[in-house]
Amino acid sequence: MEIAKVGVVGLGTMGAGIAQLCVEAGVDTVGREVSLELAEKAKARIAHFLARKVEKGQLEAGADAAAVARLTLTEEVADLAGCDLVIEAAFEDLAVKQQLFARLEKVVLNVGMGDASKNPKQLEAAVEELGLITGQRAVVTRAKKAIANFGLRAGMPVGATVTLRRARMWEFLDRFISLAIPRIRDFRGLPSRSFDGRGNYTFGIREQMIFPEIDFDKVEKIHGMDITIVTSTDRDDLAMGLLRELGWPFRGETPQKVA
Repeated sequence: MEIAKVGVVGLGTMGAGIAQLCVEAGVDTVGREVSLELAEKAKARIAHFLARKVEKGQLEAGADAAAVARLTLTEEVADLAGCDLVIEAAFEDLAVKQQLFARLEKVVLNVGMGDASKNPKQLEAAVEELGLITGQRAVVTRAKKAIANFGLRAGMPVGATVTLRRARMWEFLDRFISLAIPRIRDFRGLPSRSFDGRGNYTFGIREQMIFPEIDFDKVEKIHGMDITIVTSTDRDDLAMGLLRELGWPFRGETPQKVA
């Protein structure tokens, strides 16, 4: 594959050296740093080293200026989109690495039951069902403040929730994509506009019967639930790209096959 444009994430000592090699080879390069001030300092160092090469006869006169002109500076991750190759040299800056490379942090399942205080058996059933679905005991959620119009007092049970991390999170997502989703009636894909603007994705399920762990004969009441996928990035586009790579079935798209 012919590489016409390279992106370098992080212009520290290592990143600046990589960018210098690229522009010397005649390849257009995009250098990304957390601020343009740091990027300009790195560009000045590159220009200095190239000028020294001209003085020593290692480069032709004017080649240094032409090479520096091939380097474009940015502080936006989106500017790397047109690059044929992106090289990560941001090991020195953890903040840059965390922003660029998204990962899953946790998955939260939440069941809301407005009549939980009047029907404690249904709440107990919901807690038990969440335990069967996730392999982890659910926690009863309670009202934080009183709302007179809804007859709600502070401390009253209003539902149940489970937070999954690490191995249990991945196990749940695997079973959800491969076993639960195919059991949804008239399934046409999950919504692609359910991101909250901070890299987190929330969607709703109408009934718990889609999970094979649930025994229909033992169900007290059919209810739905909200599922939130929390990522390490604060950008919706990066979080969406991560879910696509995991084979997430977004509406109107063909899921990618995950090996």
